[in-house]
Amino acid sequence: MQFDLNEDQALLRTSTREFLENEAPLAETRSVMEESVEGFAKDIYGQLAELGYAGLLLSEEDGGLGPIAFAVVMAEMGRVAFPGPFLELTLAVRMLAGCPGEVARDWLGRTAEGGALVVLAQGEDATSTDPAQAATRFADGRVTGSKVFVPFGAEADALLVSTAEGLALVPRPGAGWNVTPLTTLDHAQRFVQIDFDDAGQEVAGPEASTALLAEAHRLGALGASAQMVGLMERALEIAVEYTSEREAFGVPIGSFQALQHRCADMLIQTESTRSAAFRAAWAEETGSPEAGYLASVAKAWAGPAGRFVCGQAIQLLGGVGFTWEYDPHIYLKRLKTLEQFHGSTRWHTENALALAPLLEGA
Repeated sequence: MQFDLNEDQALLRTSTREFLENEAPLAETRSVMEESVEGFAKDIYGQLAELGYAGLLLSEEDGGLGPIAFAVVMAEMGRVAFPGPFLELTLAVRMLAGCPGEVARDWLGRTAEGGALVVLAQGEDATSTDPAQAATRFADGRVTGSKVFVPFGAEADALLVSTAEGLALVPRPGAGWNVTPLTTLDHAQRFVQIDFDDAGQEVAGPEASTALLAEAHRLGALGASAQMVGLMERALEIAVEYTSEREAFGVPIGSFQALQHRCADMLIQTESTRSAAFRAAWAEETGSPEAGYLASVAKAWAGPAGRFVCGQAIQLLGGVGFTWEYDPHIYLKRLKTLEQFHGSTRWHTENALALAPLLEGA
């Protein structure tokens, strides 16, 4: 197994970091998260699409770069707590590429090029974000039912809606979506409930949609895990920077052994998560039969590890750590949100145990 990034992947990491630090630093995007209705800067998303980022998960022939490159980019986006539905956008592009027909191809081109925003509307249970059988229906060219926790759904130009009959694509109605905003811990998110009674078109039947949704769930878990790596990495850096400058008894508090031990524990958790996430990306890229198992391992590990790292970052900043003006709370909130979406820690733990190679045949 190759544990290091190759030259192209390392260059992608460097160029992505430079772009995000210049165009979307947290100091500037905080106001977008906190004050704008959309919750993200559409012009930045347009630039990302022009650079080919929206199609990261497409096949190499169609301009994609593969799951490892996808994980690299998601980790860099975690470092700046990048706002908006980028993960959901890349998953939608991948799903549209797997759907037959002119409708899917048309929306695929528009979405990959930055001309439209499409996201997946799948959840129906307000008490759980884990995969479940859809009750929403598609009949006579209309989608009826409700979906909850649709990420940035109010801004979407079209939605990929999971129904009992398959996957339907619903363009934004002329009067707009029938949305109810949902309040969540992370103020940067824009989750909504959408009640459907709208015209749509089937883009995948029951069997094909099951496969597409399973792949999206697996890749979503991978992307979320990689993003959590970036969140943890930057939270640790913030803590180390602060403890290197903050003085007590005439010396930096970072010189105290107890705090050094805490930072060392944070580093171990961060690097362990990185190993799990990139091993899952490697398995996905090589077509390993263990890809699903490893994606669940990464997601199940990343949540608790990330809560520890981002929580300790707040503690290491002391009295100012939890204040609104400082950044650590943003990283903790984003991480806790990601922990629950694309399969909760509990769901992925149980899935990993069910798929564990050592238990096969037991």
